[in-house]
Amino acid sequence: MPPVYANVNGEAGTGPSAGARPAGRDMVAVTRARKIIHVDMDAFFAAVEQRDNPALRGRPVIVGGDPRGRGVVAACSYEARAFGIHSAMSCARALRLCPDAVFLRPDRDRYRRVSAQIMAIFCRYTDLVEPLSLDEAYLDVTRNHPGIPSATRIAVAIRREIREQTGLTASAGVSCNKFLAKVASDMNKPDGLTVIRPEQALAFIHRLPVGRFFGVGPVTERRMQALGIRTGADLYRYSRRELVAVFGKAGEFFFDIARGIDRRPVRPRRERRSIGAETTLARDTGDRQQMLTILAGLADRVGGALEQRRICGRTLTLKVRYRDFTTVTRSRTPGILFMDSGDIMGHVPGLLAATAAGRNKVRLLGITVSGLAGIPEGACRQLPLPFVPLPRQGG
Repeated sequence: MPPVYANVNGEAGTGPSAGARPAGRDMVAVTRARKIIHVDMDAFFAAVEQRDNPALRGRPVIVGGDPRGRGVVAACSYEARAFGIHSAMSCARALRLCPDAVFLRPDRDRYRRVSAQIMAIFCRYTDLVEPLSLDEAYLDVTRNHPGIPSATRIAVAIRREIREQTGLTASAGVSCNKFLAKVASDMNKPDGLTVIRPEQALAFIHRLPVGRFFGVGPVTERRMQALGIRTGADLYRYSRRELVAVFGKAGEFFFDIARGIDRRPVRPRRERRSIGAETTLARDTGDRQQMLTILAGLADRVGGALEQRRICGRTLTLKVRYRDFTTVTRSRTPGILFMDSGDIMGHVPGLLAATAAGRNKVRLLGITVSGLAGIPEGACRQLPLPFVPLPRQGG
């Protein structure tokens, strides 16, 4: 098979008007060394519910909160998706779209038990398993326990074992890096298998809409489209320097991905990068005193988790979602270590004041501590800034 090439120089004469395939010394072969599989369970939570209750099979099932309250959709069956329902949608809206839907509260302990079965299947093939959540994972099967040379055959075997042992279906993507494997796993859902061979990688990426690129959300997609970037081929025409100038550090990633380059390894032991808690309010509120009371409860949860794990963090992030579903975050890295709820609440009022909360009604609040590390030996606990509730706003 002929090698696949990518331009990794990216500084000389690319731009939106340049040709799509530079020649000469800028060309390097895309590595074929790795064999990566991304496995993603199909509508996992809803599928477990349908498996365990045959009366739910073939019906639109929604796992989430109370549709008469403030809950959101955690997962939904493919029958529900046919009505336009998707995860993170409010359950109230989901009910309007499908009045006959069956709403169920999540049973996370049961989902974790099934997830453990699935992860055990993965580990029979390789030690390089990187779980992303309860229902999906990357596997590096370049070297694998059965000694099977074909990653495609391994993906077929894994999907068969999952079906036989759990009664559930999984979709899988097979390729030479994580980006391509993850995109591939979503191509033929549910119960699908897609293989992107190295020699197909660039042609596939060039046809791919930028909205399907990992790291390209709706806002970034609109910015790209304003520049005439609608597919991977359009993205390929821009130099590294041009993309970094527009998108910052993410431009480096976009430049490489447009050329099929993704060197991220499969990490079997993913270190936890943050600890957080959030809550959807029973009713929208513009009362900042009430918000601070709620945030104090969240700080207790996050601080307790830090103390239980004997770790601390360097960055505090406040998340606020307004009644129109617009979400903002405010972060602070003050040079102290966040070790408990007192440390956290010493900075929350200032972060809240930097938002429009109060002027705009709020439906969700969250707190996250990141930059986690073990507590340094001999570290003194910080004296937190006093937490003084803001006066109740009138009017």
